[in-house]
Amino acid sequence: MQLVACAIPALVVALALPAGIGMPALAGGLGAAVVLLAGGSDVLIGRRVAAWGFTERADDLLVRRGVMFRRLTVIPYGRMQFVDVTVGPFERMFGLATVKLHTAAAATDARIPGLEQADAAALRDRLSALGESNLAGL
Repeated sequence: MQLVACAIPALVVALALPAGIGMPALAGGLGAAVVLLAGGSDVLIGRRVAAWGFTERADDLLVRRGVMFRRLTVIPYGRMQFVDVTVGPFERMFGLATVKLHTAAAATDARIPGLEQADAAALRDRLSALGESNLAGL
């Protein structure tokens, strides 16, 4: 819907300028292309944000991600070695953080980006407590 809302004004601008008059037509065409690209990137960013999700269950944590290729990672609480909260410079500007889960398996790529910093710290504490209480294999 957002792409259509951006495409209609861009199309009007591109068609309203008579073709073949030189620079104004080129500027209008470039303006229309910029509007279309901005609208398209807005849609793609929204889909990428909506693709991330996590659920805390009784014995494990589910983390899903992926727009085109969906991936679901199941991490048992007892297998977590440590839980890390990272905040990069751009995340800091918006008050966000990323929770990273580390297990013994090198292939485990479990992270939950885009959480508010207070929520990320609370999730880290909750997961650490659940990991200690559910130590698996010890």
